[in-house]
Amino acid sequence: MTELAVNDRQAANDASADRLSMQQALNRALRTVLTDDPDTLVFGEDVGRLGGVFRVTDGLQREFGARRVFDTPLAESGIVGLAVGLAMNGWRPVPELQFDGFAYPAVDQIVNQMARMHYRSRGAFRMPITLRVPSFGGIQAPEHHGESLEALFAHLPGVKVVAPSDPQDAYGLLLRAVRDDDPVIYMEPKARYWERHPVEPVADTAPAGTSRVVRAGRHATLVTWGSMVHRCRRAAELAAEDGVDVEVLDLRWLKPIDAQGVAAAVRRTRRAVVVHEAPLTAGLGAEVSALITERAFSELAAPVERVTGFDVPYPAGPLEQQYLPTVDRILLALQRTLEGQS
Repeated sequence: MTELAVNDRQAANDASADRLSMQQALNRALRTVLTDDPDTLVFGEDVGRLGGVFRVTDGLQREFGARRVFDTPLAESGIVGLAVGLAMNGWRPVPELQFDGFAYPAVDQIVNQMARMHYRSRGAFRMPITLRVPSFGGIQAPEHHGESLEALFAHLPGVKVVAPSDPQDAYGLLLRAVRDDDPVIYMEPKARYWERHPVEPVADTAPAGTSRVVRAGRHATLVTWGSMVHRCRRAAELAAEDGVDVEVLDLRWLKPIDAQGVAAAVRRTRRAVVVHEAPLTAGLGAEVSALITERAFSELAAPVERVTGFDVPYPAGPLEQQYLPTVDRILLALQRTLEGQS
């Protein structure tokens, strides 16, 4: 897999790029795919007249009409089932599930229809569905409005899973996902919707399963994705004040995982800490740790550390910050791995 260097990203974000929030970048990407392909449809709960609970679809119904951008009943299983039927008939659906916690009722359609239809039909039906799921926590939402379902989704054969971490990636990866003929679950970090950065109107052309170094370093590697990328960068900045040079690797694609890129990053520093906000047990961090062990065990100077959420139901807003990996917990894990010996 090709690894995108941080300098390439900086070069892309030149002075002429618009500064957009992730929410605005996603809106622009949806406008682009609706303009480019008349078979593309956007639908979900409140995505039409309201423009989405996070305003990601704001203005799209006015511009493209209610036949291509439309509201659905509050029925997540029905939304995904509709997408499957439309895809079987030649459409390119981009449905939205309003919050990740509401994805559970749709799991049957995701597992038994969306993920399997291409295989079950021996290739007769493509499933070019991009299922947008506002994901993760960090906005102090009520119960059931914050979840980290990446391990559940990544476990499914037949789907790709992607999680952008900044507005440029949100734009480029959404174009990449919608133009893919395979079903893609697109996990948008809710806590980063309002972060503004320069955004170039270009699609991500790297192959699926390509990670990205967002900060180069020599002493240890933080492997992470989604909303935790920002927190890991902050931890790396603080570590640098003490002379510790930490690399931050944004996984981006959670399936397929860039195993080669992860192994290469760990070989550069010989130490790794995997950070995610989902619970520890059977989380995606376990998969990443196994990949590192399989591909770079002899080069590790210390055991792989994990910093995760706790093995409890995802808490409601008032307790959320007690649950999420903090910068201090990430720094403590870095300290352990730097003091560890193979």
